[in-house]
Amino acid sequence: MAALAVSIMVGTPPALADGTDAADLSSTDADYAAGRKAIDARNWSEAVQRLERAGVRNPDNADLQNYLGYAYRNLGRYEPAFTHYKRALALDSRHRGAHEYIGEAYLQVGDLASAERHLAALRDICLLPCEELDDLQKAVTAYRARKSPR
Repeated sequence: MAALAVSIMVGTPPALADGTDAADLSSTDADYAAGRKAIDARNWSEAVQRLERAGVRNPDNADLQNYLGYAYRNLGRYEPAFTHYKRALALDSRHRGAHEYIGEAYLQVGDLASAERHLAALRDICLLPCEELDDLQKAVTAYRARKSPR
């Protein structure tokens, strides 16, 4: 809180907690922009292809790594999905989207304990309510309901 108060007092914006770069790659990298559009269209193969190309030029962009993980996960390719989510979190340990998406991926492969670790991380990161925390909490709750004996 003190850092936020200081940043407000001196006019410097606080760092974005979801890893979003101030200069969005969509305006500077055509493959990244096309990959994002492919995700919106749920064209996962095209998204992977275009985002992988953009990743060659921008390997240290946490958002790009997160989107690659998301596209791979939606193709059912969990190994590369986890690789890209982990890379996003290595680049930005407070990336809310990567925590949410990797937590959901862990649920899809039946690893509740790992999903709960990312849920706990989001609880620490989201000082105010945030969509990523809410979404992962709902997914964990639904997972538990499906797995509990009736």
